Amino acid sequence: QVQLAESGGGLVQAGGSLRLSCAASGRTFSSYVMGWFRQAPGKEREFVGGIRWSGGSVYGADSVKGRFSISRGSALNTVYLQMNSLKPEDTAVYYCAADPLGRLGATQAFYTYWGQGTQVTVSS
Repeated sequence: QVQLAESGGGLVQAGGSLRLSCAASGRTFSSYVMGWFRQAPGKEREFVGGIRWSGGSVYGADSVKGRFSISRGSALNTVYLQMNSLKPEDTAVYYCAADPLGRLGATQAFYTYWGQGTQVTVSS
């Protein structure tokens, strides 16, 4: 069993930055893929990006490319989402998720484990 806990959300002005953290506990392996998703009010949850513990990352929406980056800690238990140049449309609940089979991609059904989410609000 894997537990995921996000932190680092909050209120920020447009143009600002936030770094979200996702701490994994329980059994995790280097084969896991860690993904970040977000869900804005009234919208479907969308894939932000993902990373392999062993290296390699991919990003989802074009709107975040060049502004968001995903990285991992030195131990196999923390993943980060660095968000720069934030815009009001980035306002959402951000979730991290884990795919134990290592399929790096946007398919939500691949991600078996999910965190509770952390709210990010960007004011204009």
